[in-house]
Amino acid sequence: MSSPPIHWYPGHIAKSERQLKHHLDKIDLIIEVRDARIPLATGHPHINRWLKGKQHLLVINRCDMVTTAAREAWERWFRARGQRAVWCDAKAGAGVKRVQQTAIRAGNQLNERRRNRKMRPRPVRALALGFPNVGKSTLINRLAKQKVVASARRAGVTRTLRWVRLGRELDLLDAPGILPPYLDDQQAALYLALCDDIGQAAYDGELVARAFLQLLIGSQKRDASGITISVLETRYGIPVAEKTRDPAYWLQAAAARHTSGNTTRMAQRLLDDFRKSALGSIALELPELRGA
Repeated sequence: MSSPPIHWYPGHIAKSERQLKHHLDKIDLIIEVRDARIPLATGHPHINRWLKGKQHLLVINRCDMVTTAAREAWERWFRARGQRAVWCDAKAGAGVKRVQQTAIRAGNQLNERRRNRKMRPRPVRALALGFPNVGKSTLINRLAKQKVVASARRAGVTRTLRWVRLGRELDLLDAPGILPPYLDDQQAALYLALCDDIGQAAYDGELVARAFLQLLIGSQKRDASGITISVLETRYGIPVAEKTRDPAYWLQAAAARHTSGNTTRMAQRLLDDFRKSALGSIALELPELRGA
């Protein structure tokens, strides 16, 4: 990805991260939510600072947006590292019950220790943590079976910390999406931009769209990724021939056909189509692709 670099650390994230430190002593379980299309890029590099011996539940959301082969590859990768992941589609509700059951089991272990110390049981206190727009608030609303927190398909909707009571067994702290102050891995930053998991002010949409096209062309032979160039060609009517393998040229040709030559609008259309799975189920990250 060419310059300028992608960085986004608005004031509400910095403020929330400071506030988060005051709540950590009350937390029993951290529910870390990641994006199935980019499960490494949406893993916070400082997660261990917040865990500090607390129980950790890894939830990989948007499982409907990747291929079965990609999901299986990541499941093997996480298991090999001793990490169990719960996959879900919070928007549709698939897998949400398993998330809740796993969190409650963590509470059972907590309350067993409390009973052994002659203390009364209490709800497990969980923190929902993750990058912006990975679906934390949608997951919380599903767990609550009603809309208790604001959610939308864009980064930066949740701006303050808020406790939510989920029945008698689980209290959940909803936190804004937390990004590191600096994104040292610009390949990961590109993935965040592509998946809309970072504010749009952080990047140039046309440059990101070109990088996306280059990525599609380079990864099309990896079946698990779900990338099929014919879908791109059919949807926009622009073949990926030798000349149009140049992303800038392809974008110009598509813009001439669809957006009156406006490449900025065409870039946004391409990104929006990817984000709503109009180009199929596409995993941008696979274990072997990221050198994991």
